[in-house]
Amino acid sequence: MAEAAAALGQFDFAGDDHVVPFQVEGLDVRGRAVQLGPMLDAILERHHYPAPVARLLAEVVVLTVLLGTSLKFDGKFTVQTKGDGPVDLLVADFSTPENVRAYARFDQALLNKAVEAGETEPEQLLGKGVLAFTIDQGKFAQPYQGIVALDGTSLEEIAGVYFRQSEQIPTRVRLAAAELFDRDDAGKPRHRWRAGGLVAQFLPEAPERMRHPDLHGGDGDNGDRPHGEDDAWVEARSLVETIDADELTDPLVGTERLLFRLFHERGVRVYEPRAVFDRCSCSRDKIKGVLKGFSAEEIEESQENGEIAVTCEFCSTTYRFEPTELQPAE
Repeated sequence: MAEAAAALGQFDFAGDDHVVPFQVEGLDVRGRAVQLGPMLDAILERHHYPAPVARLLAEVVVLTVLLGTSLKFDGKFTVQTKGDGPVDLLVADFSTPENVRAYARFDQALLNKAVEAGETEPEQLLGKGVLAFTIDQGKFAQPYQGIVALDGTSLEEIAGVYFRQSEQIPTRVRLAAAELFDRDDAGKPRHRWRAGGLVAQFLPEAPERMRHPDLHGGDGDNGDRPHGEDDAWVEARSLVETIDADELTDPLVGTERLLFRLFHERGVRVYEPRAVFDRCSCSRDKIKGVLKGFSAEEIEESQENGEIAVTCEFCSTTYRFEPTELQPAE
């Protein structure tokens, strides 16, 4: 079903936790933008992550949502970092059509040292390693995975490298996360997390216009690109780069207002927003199925106080099983 376009003022603003697809016909640009509020806050507060870790995971969640909502099939899209820094693992996945979950792993001692040294930039906390993008279309298709290096640059820049290497599409990604301190309806102090992002891609009808003058090698690159970037993409990218981080997280700005500020002179269209939710894919039956594959010895070793307890790293739900529920593998 085709998405219905609308002009500003013809419908209510999408608000938090809704991805807004958009198109700028005058620049041959398509993209998506989002502001995350309650959904993100629930994910982060569930684990009581330290602020530097929460901020990093928030950016990964935004990136996952922006890219995952572009899937045209039933499946799962996962973004995962693995590095040698204090935050050695970040993972977020989007299960179509709307479910998001995320988790971070970090070394508290190394994190404390980094904070004391003032080394809390994302690239410093992640260290050297890899950023992996995985698309899983289910049991009837092989998963696709694209991997780029964590090389000391921001997640925004690394995501751009992924698109240049894997899709050969000029892409600009913007990400931001922030803490919001305000008061609730009763006047009590309140702390919340917010994040936002935007991805813009240059998709002209003539594919030869999609040039990457700084990209060499790889599939589809003939090594002969004498011209610079297309003027339309230069303009679009320049506009996206004017975004202030506060604009991506400020609830008073809103996604549609930001898009209008950026592209109104070129005729931006926004499409029906897509809601996303904090929903984990774990279940008692799934975990029970895994445990039934354990040997009798493994089941015995997994017991504590006469039961086996398994806690989901994503949603923190604990599932408890009596040993008699599990039949050892033959």
